[in-house]
Amino acid sequence: MSHQSENDSDPMKTILCYGDSITWGFNPVDGTRFRYEERWPGVLQSTLGSGYRVIEEGLSGRTVATDSWILPHRDGRAMLAPLLESHAPLDWVIILLGTNDCGPTYHRDVGDIAFGCATLLWTIQKSCAGPGGGAPQVLLVSPPPFGKFSPFMELFFRGGEAIGRGLAAAYATVAEACSASFLDATKILPPGPVDGVHPDATGQRQLGEAIAKVLAARAVVANPVERADPTASTA
Repeated sequence: MSHQSENDSDPMKTILCYGDSITWGFNPVDGTRFRYEERWPGVLQSTLGSGYRVIEEGLSGRTVATDSWILPHRDGRAMLAPLLESHAPLDWVIILLGTNDCGPTYHRDVGDIAFGCATLLWTIQKSCAGPGGGAPQVLLVSPPPFGKFSPFMELFFRGGEAIGRGLAAAYATVAEACSASFLDATKILPPGPVDGVHPDATGQRQLGEAIAKVLAARAVVANPVERADPTASTA
């Protein structure tokens, strides 16, 4: 089924942010949710401006492609295709998943998690969820680094630190193989300063601004006629 609609001629670009509690905006200080303008999708929206429509699809506990034994309906691969159809047409899909999969009780290694991300990229690329019934562009973001776990987070993530450290390189390999864009969040964010997992408000802002830079750069490449010619006369 084609997703072509009146929005296909809309100059506004639509972006789907698909992730877990980091995208949802979990505040590690008190367990509440950061305000929209503090969450990285909200920062992305304000940074890119009115020419973009940013859609949040963050869910605490969501994994790349694994059923959660703690909470139901958290398998990211199982949920992705219906959500692509629900929000189509989409110009970009941003994937930020993999943190929860590092929990040792899921029994996943670096390769399992990264290859699971490849299946997400394939789902998007084979979809008709982009403008004109094509496929959206994809940005794969590796999870932020782990830090010193709070007692509660240690119950779930202890023993998964080495897996977390290996994800960025593996994600970069997957993104290149699948012709997707990639951003290494470990080069942008420090470890979660409160619970060792979730960025604080400053980290959320840094993440949103970094993603905005990637998308803005890709827009320039995709539309070279819009770039100013530095040799052109201003007369």
